[in-house]
Amino acid sequence: MTRKQNVVRMHHGLNLNIGIVIFVIIIIYVIFNLISYLTSSPVAEYEVGQGTIATNHIYHGLILRDETVVYAGQSGYINYYLKNGAKASVNDVVYSIDTSGELSRQISDVASNGDTLDTETLNEVSSELDVFRNSYDSNTFSSVYTFKNELNAQLTQTLSMNALSSLNEDVKAAVENNTFYKKKSEKPGIIVYYTDGYESVTTDNFTANQFNMADYKRNSLDDQEQVTANTPAYKRIDSEKWNILLPVSEDMAEQLKDNEYIKIRFCKDDFTLTVPYSLTKKDGSYYVNLSLKTAMIRYVNDRFVDVELVVSEKTGLKIPNSAITKKQFYTVPKEYFTQGGDSSDPGLMIENHAGDTGSVTLVQPTIYYETDDFYYIDDETVSAGDVVVKNNSSGTYTIGSDVDKLTGVYNINKGYAVFKQIDILTQNNKYTIVDTGTSYGVALYDHIALDGSKIKENQLVVK
Repeated sequence: MTRKQNVVRMHHGLNLNIGIVIFVIIIIYVIFNLISYLTSSPVAEYEVGQGTIATNHIYHGLILRDETVVYAGQSGYINYYLKNGAKASVNDVVYSIDTSGELSRQISDVASNGDTLDTETLNEVSSELDVFRNSYDSNTFSSVYTFKNELNAQLTQTLSMNALSSLNEDVKAAVENNTFYKKKSEKPGIIVYYTDGYESVTTDNFTANQFNMADYKRNSLDDQEQVTANTPAYKRIDSEKWNILLPVSEDMAEQLKDNEYIKIRFCKDDFTLTVPYSLTKKDGSYYVNLSLKTAMIRYVNDRFVDVELVVSEKTGLKIPNSAITKKQFYTVPKEYFTQGGDSSDPGLMIENHAGDTGSVTLVQPTIYYETDDFYYIDDETVSAGDVVVKNNSSGTYTIGSDVDKLTGVYNINKGYAVFKQIDILTQNNKYTIVDTGTSYGVALYDHIALDGSKIKENQLVVK
């Protein structure tokens, strides 16, 4: 065999060996990634969306209205003809008094017959049942009894009015004999059938003790069969304007002092309004006085109500608190960054240590955040102790001289984890609102790791 043939045979053997080595390396790499994939725990993800969080405070409020108690002119048996919370015009019949009791009994007997209900009334009742059914919440089952009592009172008083009309001749005779009196509303207003002693309380004469519900007593009027002269027959609310007084801390009063309007939410039914308010200091305590012109009928049966003050409201990207984590970065002065190579991205010239005096290597690290003077980078392309050479200068900077931590989340859009800095606007115990359009930050519809504490930079993500 010639020398030339030996060289050729050795050359082919070398090629074959290199091919096998490369193939083995690829197989090992694939097996390693497959094992890593199979043994990795799935990463729960969250899609970033738009959201709002309000900083709220709930207070127990005292409702004050322009209320007039109307007293019975005679003693006798009483029947009511308007439902609780109904609007009465001048000369509308509110109630009647029968001194003998005979006609009152007849009215009650006739009123017990539901056949006298007309189609309009039945349609109204059906509509109210539909509204209640659609808004029913099983967590507030007591509302069923409240609705039942209100509906029962409405039907009873409607039937009583029908009975009064059907007994017209008997009523006329009793009126002439001065044994029956129809009582009409002297002013327009809203009719209410309870008293509680707060009717004369105003925003000027209230006291701190009147906020104590333990001492509160309420006297129901529409369930009484007889009345005595000069005792309460009903109550009339003479204005749609009303007030709610909320006792607040000095810090809250200070926070509210420069504004005139505030958004409120009634905890009872989640009804929201934006209303004007003023601050009052009385006997060393602070109160918010909410002035309202609407929705009074919604709470006509309430003297106290829980109100939530929406002090501030932030809108932005909404993410779960569990996704938030912190990561440490090198902070490198911007003046040490330069541009070069095939990219316009900022880079660093790292001084070579291995005896190659004066030579540098250009690296372009990922920038995660920046301030006016610093870029934040990680250890992917540089290490602590690396010396950065300043372009066109003898100045140097050592990586690791300055470090800082950033708050952020891990973006997993591409199948591996990438840290993204966030700018927190506000948060509650479950969610955080972060600023939109943050440089190097998250964006709407990004997918992030739900538990940021279990993720590392560049970790492969199994979903």
